[in-house]
Amino acid sequence: MTSITHPAARPAPAPSPRLTEETDPHCLPPARAAELLSGAPWRRFAAIGDSLSAGVGDPSPGYTSLGWADRLADVLRRVQPGLAYLNTGEVGATTDRVLATQLDRMAEFGPDLVHVPCGANDLFRREPDFAAAERSLRRLYEAAAGTGARLTMFTLGRAFVVPGFPDWEDRVRTLNAVVRRLARDHDAVLVDVWDHPVNARPDLLSADGIHFSASGQAVLAAEVVKGLAGVLGGRD
Repeated sequence: MTSITHPAARPAPAPSPRLTEETDPHCLPPARAAELLSGAPWRRFAAIGDSLSAGVGDPSPGYTSLGWADRLADVLRRVQPGLAYLNTGEVGATTDRVLATQLDRMAEFGPDLVHVPCGANDLFRREPDFAAAERSLRRLYEAAAGTGARLTMFTLGRAFVVPGFPDWEDRVRTLNAVVRRLARDHDAVLVDVWDHPVNARPDLLSADGIHFSASGQAVLAAEVVKGLAGVLGGRD
């Protein structure tokens, strides 16, 4: 009888500890975020657009369930306690719908800081018309900039995937290129999410596979704060 001796099994590696808002290297504690925006002049913050502007997303364990824009408003209130905040973000809104239904409210509000959408819902067509999307986005950005406000905007991240469109990555790349051009034209604060490390997180997206969960919203807010801090640092 032959005896077979198996080597001792190696213990499985301990699972990585789950990140929380306090341990997430891409988040900012509220006090630190307010410190970065110390002296910020913005007193009237508006976010217009779609669900990305609205901050739609599922809860994440260890993170406050707030959208990125609400988080940014809270930080700005630490700097400007009388901050006025308007968010007209609408789930599913295309750029043309934002032009038709949200610009008047934004103008009446009189913002000095405006977040504008990147046209994500313009991609949900059999054949997107990128030239038309760029024209509409340009009209939208020009109207927002016409208020005299500083503009902020996002590109779409690579984690945002719609399997029903085999060319989805190409669509996002093309739209992101449009947004980058318009950001340069308007000297906007652009948070370029496409290659951000957060895209690799398995729990980044909500159950719908589209919207960032609360952890992603926290990272977006931190990146906008950093972008605005960079603008403040460049002041004369």
